[in-house]
Amino acid sequence: MTGKSNSTGNRRSHSLRATRRVFKANIQKKRVFDPATGSYRTMKVSTAYLRTLAKRLREGRTA
Repeated sequence: MTGKSNSTGNRRSHSLRATRRVFKANIQKKRVFDPATGSYRTMKVSTAYLRTLAKRLREGRTA
């Protein structure tokens, strides 16, 4: 939904040796109520977007 993807960087050991690693986005499957259609939809969203979605629903706006 948000277009987030993996990011890359370095893993650092105690001796500061750098090896490549992947930072994965925190994507969750959630069942969200769609007020426009009156039904539930299963969406893959990031956890940060879940907070935004909850805020929008409280304000009465749709996703």
